[in-house]
Amino acid sequence: MTTMTGTAHEAVRAACADVRDGGPDDAVDGVAAGLVARPTSTEQVAEVLRAAAGHGLTVVPRGRGTKLTWGLPPRSADLVVDLSAMDRVLDHAAGDLIAVTQAGARLADVQRTVAQGGQRLMLDETVPGASVGGTLATNASGPQRMLAGTARDLLIGVTVVRADGVVAKAGGRVVKNVAGYDLGKLVIGSLGTLAVVTEAVFRLHPVPTTRRWVSVRVEDPLLAHGLAQGVVHGQTVPHAVDLDWPADGPGTLTVLHGGSPDGVAARTEAVLGLLGPAATVSDEAPAGWTSYPWSAGDTALKLTCVLSGIGEVVAAARACGATLRGSVGTGVLHAALPPGDPDTTAAAVERLRAACTGHGGALVVVDAPAATKAALDVWGPVPAIDLMRRVKDRFDPDHRLAPGRYAGGI
Repeated sequence: MTTMTGTAHEAVRAACADVRDGGPDDAVDGVAAGLVARPTSTEQVAEVLRAAAGHGLTVVPRGRGTKLTWGLPPRSADLVVDLSAMDRVLDHAAGDLIAVTQAGARLADVQRTVAQGGQRLMLDETVPGASVGGTLATNASGPQRMLAGTARDLLIGVTVVRADGVVAKAGGRVVKNVAGYDLGKLVIGSLGTLAVVTEAVFRLHPVPTTRRWVSVRVEDPLLAHGLAQGVVHGQTVPHAVDLDWPADGPGTLTVLHGGSPDGVAARTEAVLGLLGPAATVSDEAPAGWTSYPWSAGDTALKLTCVLSGIGEVVAAARACGATLRGSVGTGVLHAALPPGDPDTTAAAVERLRAACTGHGGALVVVDAPAATKAALDVWGPVPAIDLMRRVKDRFDPDHRLAPGRYAGGI
C-alpha cells in the first residue's frame, strides 16, 4: 500500500462527503484498503479519481462486494471507490426497450423496475445481491446467455471515469466511441483495471408469457453431450440448455423454452421426444438454476470449449471430483473443486485446462483460497496479453486501477 499522507487524506475527503478509513470488511482479496469513498454521482467519482491521481493512490472500484476475491489480489488498495450509493435506475424507456442504470444498482432491483413494463434485462443474477457494475466487471453470465448472449451483447452504452478523473461516454445515446475503442466491450470482464464504470445503458427483452423447463437425469457425460446436441441442433430454439452435475450421483440436463403458451407447449413436446420418457416438465426453474456451483473455500473455475468437446470436458471434470453447472448449449461451464491440498488442486486444474484447450477452449480460476491461488496459474495462457497490456497503458498509464488483479499482472 502507498504510504498515505495527511494531504492525500484531505484531498480525497474534499472530493467526496462520505469518506472513511478502510476496515477489515473492506479488504480486497486479503489486501487492506486505506480509505473508502462512497460517491453519489459520476461527477463525484471523477473528483475522487482526480484527487487519487494527484497523490499517486491506487484505486479499486467496488459495487456490492460480492466478487472482490475473483481474479488475483491487487498489489495495493489505497482507495476503494464504493459505488453502492449510485443505485438507481435512471431511465426505463419501455417503448425503446432500453434501461439506463447506475453501476451500484442491484441486478434484482433493475429487474423489478423493468418488469413493471413487462420487460427484463437478460443478465442472470449468478451471485445474490450482485450489482450492475460488478456484473460487467466480471462478465458474469448464466443460462440466458444462450438466447441473448452476455453483457457484451446487451450493453449498448456506458459511462466510465478514467484513472485521471476524465469522464468518458460511449455507445447508446451518444454519437461515437472514445478514441476509436469499443469502450463498453473493453471494460466488461476487466475487473476494474481500465476505468470505473458509473452508468450503463442496456437493451431489454419482453418477459415471455410462458416459461417451461424440461429435465432429465443422466449418468454418463457422453450421453448428456449427445442429448444436448440433439436439442441444440433441433428445431425448438431453446432459451437455455444447461447441465447440473453434483460431485456425487448423476447429473441433470435441463432445457428451457419461453414464449406464447401454444408455442411453448409444442416445443416442450418436441424436446420430450428428444430427451426420452424419463424427462419431466416444470413451470418452475430447478434449484440453483442461475447460481454458480461453488461454495466458500472451493476453487471456482470457468471452463470453455467448442460444443463438440462438451462430453470429454465434462468427463474430465467428473474424474477430478468437480461439481459442475453451466451451458452445454454454448460451451461455457462453471465448476467447483472442493477444499483440499493446494498442490493437488493445482494438478487437477492443469488436467482440466488441458481438456479445455484440447477442445478449443480455456480454463480460468475464478476464485480460490489464497494458498491455492499461490500454487497455480489462475489465468493460464492468454494469447492477446500483449494487446491487453497496450490497452492498459493507454487507459491507465500509471497502473493505479486495481493493479495486478487481471491476467499478466495488469
